[in-house]
Amino acid sequence: MAGHNLTTVEYFILLGFSDLPKLQGILFAIFLSIYISILIGNGLLIFLTKIDSGLQTPMYFFLGNFSFLEICYTSVTLPRMLADLWTQKRTISFFACAVQTCFFFILGVAECLLLAAMAYDRYVAICKPLYYPLIMNHKLCVQLVVVSWMLGVPVLIEQTYQIFSLNFCGPNKINHIFCDAPPLFKLACGDTYKIEVSVHVVAQLFILTPFLLILASYIKIITTILKLPSTAGRSKAFSTCFSHLMVVGLFYGSGSIVYFQPKSSHSEGSVKIFALFYTTVTPMFNPLIYSLRNKDVIAALRKLLHK
Repeated sequence: MAGHNLTTVEYFILLGFSDLPKLQGILFAIFLSIYISILIGNGLLIFLTKIDSGLQTPMYFFLGNFSFLEICYTSVTLPRMLADLWTQKRTISFFACAVQTCFFFILGVAECLLLAAMAYDRYVAICKPLYYPLIMNHKLCVQLVVVSWMLGVPVLIEQTYQIFSLNFCGPNKINHIFCDAPPLFKLACGDTYKIEVSVHVVAQLFILTPFLLILASYIKIITTILKLPSTAGRSKAFSTCFSHLMVVGLFYGSGSIVYFQPKSSHSEGSVKIFALFYTTVTPMFNPLIYSLRNKDVIAALRKLLHK
């Protein structure tokens, strides 16, 4: 990128919450608390799924990997945000911004794909229970996780290269809490239409496709559950899916507001809030959602506390 000398901008300024100068200390304390709770909560889930014999099933294998992904995903943005709030410098080099954008893309897509893999696991468990141990063997589970992490990497690296090959010829203030495509396009000089369309197409492919797979899985799941003869059976089947559905709703709900709303309806303040929601709030609530309504996780936690 630098070799082509396409930009005169050497660094960007992440404005973040600079419009709230009196709240910088409070915001730092809030986000530090959130980050620590994300590390502890998701770290505890990973630990439990590794050591407890009752959690050695495909569902908890995916949950452990999902918790690790949540830690990585949050660590791309939150530490930088905390540093900016503490130092008030807010500058990020051109290269660091590109790296942050690239990892944000890769981990965001991995989260979408892993949520789809988790939905498939629930589909097999409820719709094909007799074949569940055979279909969801350890080899397939590992393959689904590896595919979730790696599938989008080449395309997203290329997307990042295209974005940062644009000519940034002057304005360098990003009115956002981290480096992301939409605010960067606003700073670029010249025509960005083709690259914006390319980014949108990739987003449709890697975000909407997993969502449609999740939707199809749950349509089939709900149809199967409604055919169960007993109320207790239906309730138990629904309870195994509830936590996953909540996480999907939180992540996709806030993300779609940011990326799929018409530009005219965007306000910069609301974009920051919803970006915070899917990058910090969802990872923070993930351990609570999966533990408070999950008897297996609660039992494993009690065993750990007794020890």
